[in-house]
Amino acid sequence: MAVRDKIYFASDFHLGAHPRSTTRERELRIVSWLNHIKGDAAELYLMGDVFDFWFEYATVVPKGYIRFLGKLAELADLGIKITLFKGNHDMWMFGYLKSEIGASIVDNELIIERGDKTFYLHHGDGLGPGDNTYKILKKIFRSRFCQWLFARLHPNLGIGIAQRWSAHSRIASGGKETFQGENNEWLVAYAKELLQQHRFDYFIFGHRHLPIDLPLPKGSRYVNLGEWINYNTYAVFDGENLELKTWHT
Repeated sequence: MAVRDKIYFASDFHLGAHPRSTTRERELRIVSWLNHIKGDAAELYLMGDVFDFWFEYATVVPKGYIRFLGKLAELADLGIKITLFKGNHDMWMFGYLKSEIGASIVDNELIIERGDKTFYLHHGDGLGPGDNTYKILKKIFRSRFCQWLFARLHPNLGIGIAQRWSAHSRIASGGKETFQGENNEWLVAYAKELLQQHRFDYFIFGHRHLPIDLPLPKGSRYVNLGEWINYNTYAVFDGENLELKTWHT
């Protein structure tokens, strides 16, 4: 019988990203990875922007991604604990995935302890210095009143507007992010600020779209999970060590 003792982390699949014709191939790639990890995974953390857009109406969710969602359901049925983080593209997750596959939904940060290691987990949007425009937009988009207003739109109109918006996002351009240097990476700055108050062994983020594994003061590490349009990267914790890896089909 397989021993389930590993914890997996991945982020920024951006299923449905422009051009949408690329989503099927990416979905199959992600499903092949999920097939690979299902034998030894105890927990799976998908840390935001799994979907390029997601909004749950009372009786409607965006169509597509059935292979991916079916695979998540299979993993859940095997007893693997699945946790989904709200990203800046899919912050409108409410109760659907919780009721269908038993996934836990995380609004912001999550702190966990596994073995003798402490993890600080967050998608990464709206943290650190700068990006003040988005921080204002995040408050608007997460407002219950604004969500209620958007839900009044017919799904064909609401989802259509959102898909046109996401077609102009940075991930839709297809370009690769570049490392800005430790002093200019805003999530690194945020992690260092938190370290002054409390020590964490690992800070794990998505959002940045660039796989990074960087040592921090106090023996801590900053890990960014990258994305699955260019990099196919993920992290795995075996109970003692965390490793950032690339999935090759």
